[in-house]
Amino acid sequence: MTRFFWVRHGPTHAKAMVGWTDLAADLSDLAALNRLRTALPAHSLTISSDLIRATATADAICQGARLPHDPALREIHFGAWEMRPFAEVQAEAPDHIRAFWDEPGQVRAPEGEGWDDLTQRVWAATDRLATAHPGADIVVVAHFGAILAALQRALNLTPSDAFAHKIDNLSLTELTLTAAGWQVGRINHRP
Repeated sequence: MTRFFWVRHGPTHAKAMVGWTDLAADLSDLAALNRLRTALPAHSLTISSDLIRATATADAICQGARLPHDPALREIHFGAWEMRPFAEVQAEAPDHIRAFWDEPGQVRAPEGEGWDDLTQRVWAATDRLATAHPGADIVVVAHFGAILAALQRALNLTPSDAFAHKIDNLSLTELTLTAAGWQVGRINHRP
């Protein structure tokens, strides 16, 4: 059995759609970081997306071996909508952005990704980790979308049902891969 401890990076405080933009995380809440570190298994492997908000969070909570950053664990790529407020994009392309959020799947952001693109790369990264480190405890520091993608797979949810879950910054979601399939522990746990 391989246990995955998905952690959402620290907050960026951005008021826009942030996907692949490399914004720093606010890691000033040392008490929250310490509680999170304490809730994670000692001597676990730690991996993160390659974006600084995830790498810095991973470095702050890592207790064991640090694996190389993986760009497959990035947030969804918002393309032309990147770093723009939702209201601004909605005023410009209301039908497109409504379909992007209300019917997640193949609808892509202009010059960006759709939900299916994100899930395919996150699921492939998870499979690579499980194959390379069977039986390990793996801390994955990633993003809202990546964690929802992992949760969608583990619970066999539709994309819309996955979106119903809340994933806070510095929260913990536990998924275990067993011979019988996925088991889900705590979701969006704030230690």
